Amino acid sequence: MNLESQIKKIIEAHGAALYDTEIVTEFDETVYRIYITKEGGVDLELCAVLSNELSPFLDVHPPVSGPYRLEVSSPGIERKLSKPEHFKHAIGEKVKVKIPGKERFKGVLKSADDQGFIVETKEGEAAVEYTQLGSVKTYFEW
Repeated sequence: MNLESQIKKIIEAHGAALYDTEIVTEFDETVYRIYITKEGGVDLELCAVLSNELSPFLDVHPPVSGPYRLEVSSPGIERKLSKPEHFKHAIGEKVKVKIPGKERFKGVLKSADDQGFIVETKEGEAAVEYTQLGSVKTYFEW
């Protein structure tokens, strides 16, 4: 049994989609975060319902060894892009790109496929393969 696929089924049963998961340590506490998306947006009630439904499942199938805190939330307006499907769904959005040891730039995500993506910058188009990436985030200008 793949833990992520089981989590995905539970989330989809509530009309939402699994965006990503992450394990982080904050103030000496392990946090297992589940990011969800939903057409029309994610509200607090949906996060609470999913947290209550996922919690007993994760008690039986823990995502980490040892104690952890479960968080269910939206990835937010400014969110990390790490999987090809993240990039495909973010076409047309503004992004900040960091390539390790090379450059940082920002622009509008023009296209994406399974190998990489293209960003329209002030200087022209920048093509990037996923294997080159450090980090990419969408951003919002207020």
